[in-house]
Amino acid sequence: EVQLVESGGGLVQPGGSLRLSCAASGFTFDDYTIGWFRQAPGKELEGISAISTRDGSTYLTNSVKGRFTISSDNAKNTVYLQMTSLKPEDTAVYYCAAEYGLGVKRPPEDFGSWGQGTQVTVSS
Repeated sequence: EVQLVESGGGLVQPGGSLRLSCAASGFTFDDYTIGWFRQAPGKELEGISAISTRDGSTYLTNSVKGRFTISSDNAKNTVYLQMTSLKPEDTAVYYCAAEYGLGVKRPPEDFGSWGQGTQVTVSS
């Protein structure tokens, strides 16, 4: 059974940093695409980043480029989202999702396995 568990969310002041983790189990981690998505209250689910565990290729949406970094530790079956220079508009529930063998720029409906989400709140 595929399981994804996000952690690392919390309350942070504007300009602060957080590192989200997505720990995966139940599948062979190699050759998967792991994506990060977020959903703010009243807004649609937004894809913000993804990484291929096969070749390390990455994707970042424009609104987080230069502030967020995605990385993968295949030995730990874990993907990280390092978030810096956080803004109030980054406030959302953040989800990771996994699918076998995709490219890195894929819509949420292409991902079959999802974590439960972790809340990120950016506020002073």
